Amino acid sequence: MISNDNNSNNQRQSRKEYRQKQPKPLWRRILKWFFLAVLLLVISGVGLFAYYAKDAPNISQAQLESGGSSGLYTTDGKFLLSLGSEKRIYVKDDPQLRLLKDAIVSVEDKRFYQDKLGVDPIRIVSSMLTNAKNKDISAGGSTITQQLVKLTVFSTKDSQRTLRRKAQEAWLAMRVQREYSHDQILEFYINKVYMNYGNYGIGTAANYYYGKKIGQLDLAQTALLAGMPNRPTAYNPYTYPKYAKYRRNIVLKAMLDNKKITQKQYDQARKQSIKKGLKYHSQKAQSDLRKIDDPYIKETVAEVQEKGFDPYRDNLKITVNINQAAQNKLHDLANNGQVPFTSDKMQIGATVVDPSNGHVIAILGGRKLPSSVQLGLNRAVQTSRSTGSSIKPVLDYGPAIQYLNWSTAKTLDDSKYHYPGTNVQLYDWDNKYDGLMTMRHALEQSRNVPAVKTLQEVGIKKASKFARNLGIDVPKHSGLSVAIGANASSTQMAGAFSAFAAMGVYHKPQFVSKIETPDGLTRNYDSAGVRVMKKSTAYMITDMLKGVIKTGSGTNAKIPGLHQAGKTGSVKYSDQDLARYPGYASTPKDSWFVGYTRSYSMGVWTGYDNLKDGTISGIGQQSAQLIYKSMMTYLMQNKENTDWEKPDSVIRARIVKNSNPPEVSNTGQWQLFVRGHAPAGIVDDTGYDEDDEEVNSNNTTSTTNTQANYANNRNNAGQDGSNSQASHNQRHSDQHNDNDDHRDQNQSSDQQHSNSGNNSRPNSNSTNQNNNRPESNNTNNENNTHDHH
Repeated sequence: MISNDNNSNNQRQSRKEYRQKQPKPLWRRILKWFFLAVLLLVISGVGLFAYYAKDAPNISQAQLESGGSSGLYTTDGKFLLSLGSEKRIYVKDDPQLRLLKDAIVSVEDKRFYQDKLGVDPIRIVSSMLTNAKNKDISAGGSTITQQLVKLTVFSTKDSQRTLRRKAQEAWLAMRVQREYSHDQILEFYINKVYMNYGNYGIGTAANYYYGKKIGQLDLAQTALLAGMPNRPTAYNPYTYPKYAKYRRNIVLKAMLDNKKITQKQYDQARKQSIKKGLKYHSQKAQSDLRKIDDPYIKETVAEVQEKGFDPYRDNLKITVNINQAAQNKLHDLANNGQVPFTSDKMQIGATVVDPSNGHVIAILGGRKLPSSVQLGLNRAVQTSRSTGSSIKPVLDYGPAIQYLNWSTAKTLDDSKYHYPGTNVQLYDWDNKYDGLMTMRHALEQSRNVPAVKTLQEVGIKKASKFARNLGIDVPKHSGLSVAIGANASSTQMAGAFSAFAAMGVYHKPQFVSKIETPDGLTRNYDSAGVRVMKKSTAYMITDMLKGVIKTGSGTNAKIPGLHQAGKTGSVKYSDQDLARYPGYASTPKDSWFVGYTRSYSMGVWTGYDNLKDGTISGIGQQSAQLIYKSMMTYLMQNKENTDWEKPDSVIRARIVKNSNPPEVSNTGQWQLFVRGHAPAGIVDDTGYDEDDEEVNSNNTTSTTNTQANYANNRNNAGQDGSNSQASHNQRHSDQHNDNDDHRDQNQSSDQQHSNSGNNSRPNSNSTNQNNNRPESNNTNNENNTHDHH
């Protein structure tokens, strides 16, 4: 018996060992590893969630109750203004909100009242599957609580939709769900959402759109407002009634499906006109500050949006680069008679930039504007007007020095010229040709033929690259006529010239220097700038542009004693324009001045919005220079009047006038050369005297510009443009600058052959900014004109 028991035990043991040695079924092994992987994934996910959540910002009841409006602050930290409505109507939870709450919950989060977590796993999985199916991220999985958290402490910027932020958002939503009731959370949400036109909260929107309290709205009106937070601009019933109705009906259908309304109520509300009960607004007058700062605010909003934020929903702290005193002064100069204009309809666009960092400190979008206009046309940034000859330093002579190492003594031939391959003859402003001259003289006196020949020698491709590095977009396939006029804004021109002021370092003009989001993150946008040209190029251009103001085409901008440089520009009417308004033939269509010191760069455009509004005549032809003069005098009151230092890469020497090759002479004109590219025998002359240069090189008698004179005159900045000043400037123009008016009036190669009609112009069917640009493929009939000094 014992033996049989032992045999039995041995057999069982053998069978057990056999089974242990046999491999497990594949499905069991797969299932085992699957569960292990899921467990590891869950543990990792929980760990990652905890890691991200620990850095989540705090969230208080005050934050939850606050509006989503962004605030603008100056660089010294002072509050400037809010982008939101000045008066927010905060509505407390009340039985009268029942209909609105049913609408919001039905369309946004129908399981809201059953949610105990603050997040909805079912909704999240559903949205993930929907997004995977549609290959996008359009379907949202956020609960109302998560949306509230996002509006309170996070940005709506797409790039911020990271796993870290989603984890923090979910963690904060769970905290909010624990600390507040569902009705409290809905109250916060109802008062937080953005509803367009600077309105935050549905209570504010009910008053704005219908002039009523929320409880006084009918079902269709309530559904409209409940649906707007999703896309407040697109579902605006004033401007997009079709889309607003579409969204309203979605809300009504969600309420029906959620059993919050009956079929009869749904049918009646769906048939109701979207415009029923809407309150129409006559735009109210802005506050003085808002009116003065309006163009700056508009560009700030655009810049913030370009950076991926929504300034109307993200509750941002935006640091802007405005100098409010300068902004006020610029507005006053254009609107209070301190600078004369031809008429009240004559318009202006102006921008002041700090060359050291690109900060736009002041901007003027127009003058004599109605107080009801908000975020309207900003003429300072419009790029549809030709710059005239103010483009010459950027597109012609700057590249010639940069790429060809030309000296300011470079001999250029101002003689009869036809655009290559055409019968289009180019004329200077006086319909004459002056023969051989230096590059310095050609730029100071704004001669057109030398400028076009210079661009031809440099090449459009290289010149376009140079201009593009300065923020001016000139297409590489443009015709040679862009040498005397290309489309750009006053902001772009001020930015481009600021690179000359900063000895070749370019900062893109910017309105915003810093953005702080409610989650505590700060993004700084200031940069060290980019070197876009050699110091020698910047210095030599500046040296020539000083002469433009001293004795050239820009003498009306002269400020005694101030170290400054600048360039004029004017644009002639096209043949089509003159066919409609022949009386405009003797006046410019646009008049420019772009000037700078080491501290500020300022671009000014003047003209008319529409042909029928009038033309620039009389003292108006000097308005651009005069407003620059007054503004720059004001700006430099408390700034050091510092001249530019000649870099070692530049040689200065006295050169015999128009000598070719250059010859040194003790009585010659001061000229500049790029070191290493000066003719043999020309060495740096240390005996340079700027006052002597002014008298000697231009062969004119002028008052010595001393620092004392500047100090005595700069305190009179606000008086430029008074009646006596206007009279003085008119006399000055008659005595010294009468020819400048004629330059503006006669500088068009088009004008000389206009009688032959467009058929005689090669490529007349091409898209061309100006008819007289035969080689260009770009067209703009508005600016079908030649432009000059």
